[in-house]
Amino acid sequence: MIKATPNTDAERFLDITNDICPMTFVRTKLLIEKMRPGERAEVRLQGAEPLLNVPRSVREIGHDVISMTPEDPAGPADGPHRLVLKINDRTAA
Repeated sequence: MIKATPNTDAERFLDITNDICPMTFVRTKLLIEKMRPGERAEVRLQGAEPLLNVPRSVREIGHDVISMTPEDPAGPADGPHRLVLKINDRTAA
């Protein structure tokens, strides 16, 4: 299992590179539901659909996407990326 990168302060890590939509966001949402406001998670993902849909869905349910960076900037655009998200207070309006 790949671990979170040393330069992230994420409390949680999830690798969804072997999953396909819609399971990519289902697994991400299950992780989010276990987290508390203020916590960060790093999600490793790849593929055109997950790279577009997972960050969008995270924002749609009210959380922040802190960063989305390719593991290899010279690699393919749909190659492995690291998404860092932050959980917001679910009671905020």
